[in-house]
Amino acid sequence: MLSKKKKIIVLCSMLVLLVVTGVLNIVLNNSINATPTTTTNNYSSASFFATSRQDRTTTRNESIAQYKEIIASSSSSAEAKKNAQASLDAILESMTMEANMEGLIKAKGFSEALVNYSSTYINVLLQSSELTETEVAQIVEIIQNQTNNRDIDYIKIIPVE
Repeated sequence: MLSKKKKIIVLCSMLVLLVVTGVLNIVLNNSINATPTTTTNNYSSASFFATSRQDRTTTRNESIAQYKEIIASSSSSAEAKKNAQASLDAILESMTMEANMEGLIKAKGFSEALVNYSSTYINVLLQSSELTETEVAQIVEIIQNQTNNRDIDYIKIIPVE
């Protein structure tokens, strides 16, 4: 049976792989569709955002279930329960932060926004062919306001056509 630390490493690795899969999906779709029409492009983008959200939700639901199982188990040590609760709290905080930032970014006029938040990075994917300096500044301001002025080096803003 895997130790608690190994389970956390596996879950974090799965989350990183999910993000990498999403980025590869964008890159490969752009290289395959060298001359897409606007309608196809919007469809692919909408599909990307829906798929990414679903994948993120599925992965998190699995992680939450595992952590709750550890917490509820009578065979789990007090330390394992404490670590599971801390990990569960971190997931819930990430979910809240992402939802808040996505809503605020959409309020600025973007039709789609997907935020992946962790203690080490913040990725913002936006449905847009390109971003102006003003739009980037608005997004950075939203993120920094929501994350207590997180250093801009940890923030990546990626337009998705």
